[in-house]
Formats: sequence, structure tokens, C-alpha cells
Amino acid sequence: MAHIAIVGDGPGGLSAALFLAKAGETVTVFGTDETALHYAYLYNYLGVAEISGSDFQRVARDQVTSFGAEMHAGRVATISPADEQFRLATEDGIEVTADYLILTEGKNPALAESLGLEKTEEGIAVDREYRSSLDRVYVVGRSARPRRSQAIISAGAGATAAVDILSRESGKDYQDWDSPPD
Repeated sequence: MAHIAIVGDGPGGLSAALFLAKAGETVTVFGTDETALHYAYLYNYLGVAEISGSDFQRVARDQVTSFGAEMHAGRVATISPADEQFRLATEDGIEVTADYLILTEGKNPALAESLGLEKTEEGIAVDREYRSSLDRVYVVGRSARPRRSQAIISAGAGATAAVDILSRESGKDYQDWDSPPD
């Protein structure tokens, strides 16, 4: 089982956390619940008629923790690569070591930049699975797509990164299919 640290608790980070925790991985989400989504009202989120961003965040955070993801309210101050893992330290002294890292820092990707991730005019460079230039580091949301950011796009990017991690860990393509209850 892998340990995945997610920095950012907006739609991208929470979507990744949901897929990973639901699959039984150890997931730690760092976020202060200060996402820009709190200033939004969603009319274009597939499957949801309409919802305030704050209500969406509350529901999403509850859903993620119900599957076992751990939420930390502290801000990550530093990330250091260490023997195919990553050490994260928060401003309030919490330290975590993770096998994978998903960064959803918004439009100011200071941690991604501190890791020396490749940058383009469009943001932090990622491939179609949202893998960055550093192995086991994914970047989703506004950090990777600063000019084309929407809650549903960020959530899809988080899900894509999570499925890629699950595929890597299982050694084969991972499928997330749910069956209706009996």
C-alpha cells in the first residue's frame, strides 16, 4: 500500500483523495479550506443541479474522510525528496513521509517551484496523466492550467492522477467501477 500526500483541498485534491482512499491507499490531505471555490456557485458541475462552492467543499471533505483519508489543516512549508519518497513538513510542525505527491496549490505553486519542477508559459509542465518532471509528483488544478481552471476540470485532473497512481501500484490499468447496492 502506498502513502499519498496531497497538498491542497480544492476539487482536484479532494477528487484524488476520494479515488485513492476508496481504493484502500493511505491518503493525507493538507489544506486550510481556503480554496477559491468558496467564492463560486456551481451551475456546471455534472450531476449536481446547483450548489454553492462552500456547500460543495463541505460535502466533498465529508465524503473523502468517510473513505478514510486524513485531513490536516496545516500549511505545508517544505517538501524534500528522500530515497524515492517525499518528506513534508507543515508550518505547525507536522511531518509526513509519502510515496507519491499530488500538488494542487492554485495559481501560486511555490512548493512545485521549490522542487524544481519544469515550468512553461502555461504553468507547471505535466503530461496527460498530470505527472510532473519529477517522478511520483503530480500537479493538478490551476498550477497546471492557470488560464483554464474550473472546478469540474480540476476534479477530473485529480481523478486522472489518482487512477495513474493506482495503475502504477497495481502494475496494470486500474478501473474504478461501482455496482449499485442490492
